[in-house]
Amino acid sequence: MERRAGLGVGAGAALCVGAVLGPGALTLASVAAAAAGPASLLAWAALIALALPTALTLAALAARHPGAGGVADFAERAFGPTAGVAVGWWFTCAVLLGVPAAALIGGAYTATALGAGPGTARTAALAALAAAYAANGAGVRVSAKAQLLLVGALVALLGASLLLTAPQVRRGAFTPFLPHGWPSVGTAAGLLFFAFAGWEAVTHLSGEFTRPRHALPRAVLLAWTVVAVLQFGLAAVTVGALGERAGSTVTPLLSLLRERLGDGARPVVVVVALLFTFGAANAYLTSGTALGTELAQRSAFPRPLAAHPRRTLTTLTAGCATVVLAATSGLTGLAALLRATSACLAAVTLVGLLAAAVLLPARLPRAGALGSAAATAAVLLCCGRHLLLPAALAAAALLLRRPRRTGRPGPARPAGPRARTVATTGGPPRTAPGRRAAPPE
Repeated sequence: MERRAGLGVGAGAALCVGAVLGPGALTLASVAAAAAGPASLLAWAALIALALPTALTLAALAARHPGAGGVADFAERAFGPTAGVAVGWWFTCAVLLGVPAAALIGGAYTATALGAGPGTARTAALAALAAAYAANGAGVRVSAKAQLLLVGALVALLGASLLLTAPQVRRGAFTPFLPHGWPSVGTAAGLLFFAFAGWEAVTHLSGEFTRPRHALPRAVLLAWTVVAVLQFGLAAVTVGALGERAGSTVTPLLSLLRERLGDGARPVVVVVALLFTFGAANAYLTSGTALGTELAQRSAFPRPLAAHPRRTLTTLTAGCATVVLAATSGLTGLAALLRATSACLAAVTLVGLLAAAVLLPARLPRAGALGSAAATAAVLLCCGRHLLLPAALAAAALLLRRPRRTGRPGPARPAGPRARTVATTGGPPRTAPGRRAAPPE
């Protein structure tokens, strides 16, 4: 049997790393330190530990049910079509808000490192979106190869930066360890979920893997290892080297490298920020395009998007660019985008884990999925009023999928080519109107 060409462990891991290790990693260490001081490291450690069973559970589910639907497909299989539509909308909303947030962080880092103004930040953010659009326009495999090369360069640069700045860590910087009390750790965890959401993104690409059951879990495990080392390392060095300044700077990596390299730190930080930004935008646009096209085929999105993935890609990229322009014009803020994205992604992850508890055959993985779901639910509650966004989208999905009352049915018409059964990744095959479903064999 000839094996079709597709994604392997390396390319899949690169897409995972890009989705999870976005430019937020360059800023969130400082944001969390402002919220909880050195105790923010507890939030980092807890989310790293939570990420492993979550990532492996979603990978196991995607390996069993590969396809573009991802978590939306799992939700439909476990809980029905309304749940699938709601999850699809949550993830799409996370793309439309999270990709601009990542681009804005990378743009701000670039502008600060160059000593430039907001115009440079906006230009860098839009340029990253354009580069991700071009890579995705060339196809998933080209996009994955570009991601693999860039993630390799990013890991090397960030790893070297951590080794260079680690000697600056001081023991006294970790006292007092809990300056704002235990509730501040929960607040930091709610902020940091953005840095660990993204494992569900690769589920939409599971159908692109050469051997999903073999490659997907290995790719996710490799990606988790890379993300855990770099995320916690950067957070620990930021708190330990900058001390009280850790919570007052929006560019902690630049502050760290300046003390070792002086002005030579600027080009290094610019390259790292742009690689982070492209990686996140590329991974999420790849996943969002696959999901959006699939949802359009199910009439959960406008039908014209089902004609070709490029239409979905163009629509998503245009939406992301609009949000970037709105944010740089003062119509919304970065913090609001981050919290809204975290709420949507946490909701997607929670439903995906609950679906795993229903769909996975073995008892132990189901128990692990329920444990991860409980922890994710606790993080979700930390999102506060931003939970209204996924709640509103779920209500809209319920209204969309509610059966409509019709008048007296007319005679059944023969099924045309548009009404024939469409093979989808989720749910049972649909029966063409006017025909009885075949009895089970």
